[in-house]
Amino acid sequence: MQRRKFIQNLSLASAATVLPIGVNAENTGKKKRFRAAFISDIHIKTLDVAEAGMRKALQTINQSDIKPDFIINGGDSIMDALAVSKEKTKAQWDLFFDILQAENKLPVKHCMGNHDIWGWQLKEDVKSDPLYGKNWWLQLTGNTKSYYSFTHQNWHFIVLDSTQENNGGYIALLDAEQFNWLGAELESNKDKHICVVSHIPIVSFCSAMFFKDMLPNGDWKLSRALLHTDARMIKDLFRKYPNIRCCLSGHIHLQDEVTYLGIQYFCNGAVSGNWWKGAFQDFAPAYALFDFHQDGAVERTMVEY
Repeated sequence: MQRRKFIQNLSLASAATVLPIGVNAENTGKKKRFRAAFISDIHIKTLDVAEAGMRKALQTINQSDIKPDFIINGGDSIMDALAVSKEKTKAQWDLFFDILQAENKLPVKHCMGNHDIWGWQLKEDVKSDPLYGKNWWLQLTGNTKSYYSFTHQNWHFIVLDSTQENNGGYIALLDAEQFNWLGAELESNKDKHICVVSHIPIVSFCSAMFFKDMLPNGDWKLSRALLHTDARMIKDLFRKYPNIRCCLSGHIHLQDEVTYLGIQYFCNGAVSGNWWKGAFQDFAPAYALFDFHQDGAVERTMVEY
């Protein structure tokens, strides 16, 4: 899609296009307890289409007929902090929070994305800077750790940190301390429905669809940065807790819904689509609305804003 046409589509849209994925939330007859919006992979930068897109997404959420109780930000809020200077990173964060403050009135729960981490891939040594790595994100979001939990009504939300440093890059997994913390969280919240949030998917099919080419021998090409490498270990832990209802993620810029061993795994596309160049593969820029029910049911509606 041409950049000019994309901006025109944003400015001319009078209402959101709502695309149900899976079960239609309007026809179930179940009483909705509360709604949350899931936005991910905004990748804001100083570009007209990016600024207009982020504003439009937040405006659409805040003007919904059924207003969400809160927003979950699935990570990658800014275009990149891994490999850019402190000055450029600050400019991106300033723009992100300026737009968030101007266009949003709802509480926001932030999940860390890999591109929100500063300096891991910089050639210059910035490790002594107090904002290095995950510290900048912690300061901006007000969190003391990169993973945390909160309870809303009879649902308990566990927000994970998927991204660990790996030889100058990153790998998708939970470090030992975080994995032990996750186990303790699950053990102490058996009386609630559980929703787990991670930037990088734990279980996903679209992680295998990210690259269009296969390996030379025909095997799928699946990077350790696109799917949790400790998924089997997490799956084994999850099997002990039948009150885990769903897992939400972003990162891939594609959408899927996988039910695996009784848990619904939702990968929720990207607000930026193809990094602000229109649709990525077959998925336009979008965010998700989730309805969380008292009985543990969860339903998703994708919104192409």
